[in-house]
Amino acid sequence: MTDAVGSIDMPDAEDEAQDSKKKGRKGGKRGKKGPLGRLALFYRQIVAELRKVVWPTRGQLSTYTTVVIIFVVVMIGLVTVIDYGFQQAVKYIFG
Repeated sequence: MTDAVGSIDMPDAEDEAQDSKKKGRKGGKRGKKGPLGRLALFYRQIVAELRKVVWPTRGQLSTYTTVVIIFVVVMIGLVTVIDYGFQQAVKYIFG
């Protein structure tokens, strides 16, 4: 039987050589810091990611908010009409 492409049953010789080099080493920054250091690193990474975010302008935000509110009102109206229709149908059928 042939192995599928990318099978992980038998590691390559290169992978085994790299694994043998890494066994004496602990993980990079995590291995050197305690729980508080890891927590500080986590928050620094959060701040760094939030700086990458493209925040909407006040005009875009008000437009998006208006669109969402209108959509919700339309959906409430649609569900109300459908619910009223089912209510009338059940009254007609069961009396």
